[in-house]
Amino acid sequence: MSATARGRIELADLSLSFPRRDAARLPVLDAINLTVGGGEIVTLIGPNGCGKSSLLRVVAGLIPPDSGSARLDEQPIVDPDPRIGLVFQEPRLLPWRSVAANVGYPLELAGVQGVERAERVSGALHRVGLTAAADSLPAQLSGGMRQRAALARALVREPDVLLLDEPFSALDSMTRDRFNVELLALWERLRTTIVVVTHSIPEAIFLGHRVVVLSSRPGHVVADIDVPLASPRTLDELDAAVVSATAREIRAHLETDAA
Repeated sequence: MSATARGRIELADLSLSFPRRDAARLPVLDAINLTVGGGEIVTLIGPNGCGKSSLLRVVAGLIPPDSGSARLDEQPIVDPDPRIGLVFQEPRLLPWRSVAANVGYPLELAGVQGVERAERVSGALHRVGLTAAADSLPAQLSGGMRQRAALARALVREPDVLLLDEPFSALDSMTRDRFNVELLALWERLRTTIVVVTHSIPEAIFLGHRVVVLSSRPGHVVADIDVPLASPRTLDELDAAVVSATAREIRAHLETDAA
């Protein structure tokens, strides 16, 4: 992966707090310094409430930091950017729209019409294996299929960066494993920069080229760990000794912070 590929994220001394009912503010993130190379997959792991999801929202341009900066390909991120796709933990599909209409909604808002919109929606549905469900309503889909639709909606604008906030956490373990394999297969084809928030150490290792460990709130980076697995990956590799060693290293950082 080239460090100059599109989708390079740079966070410099980034801090964030939220207002409270009293005059004080709640610190959420503290002096985050992190670079994600273009085409790289980085997973974020840390205790509940450490600011992982908030960090994704800053990168997505949904909330501004108090201080520091977030940049995409050397350009400041100050607003939602079509080069960045975000998938939440819940699919958040519009229940009265078909799958295809949900997936095409970002293009509709962007003024993309006619044949071009239809072709891009069709391509996004094909990438996530939902072509046959294009005319279905969200209520007619399984939980996994709804999450696929949310992923297709994020992909339809062909973003350089894909941010995933625990997208498969509501699924059973076997389905979740299958989706992780499919996500890596999708990355092999697209080489999109991906940042994934997870609470699962095995998932963080399986998906990530690097695992970034955040402290308890206010979150700051306590470890940035390379994952010694080549691509493409298989679930069998989760039993490898190098994976066990990486898991112990991640767990040690989490336990040290909790002590």
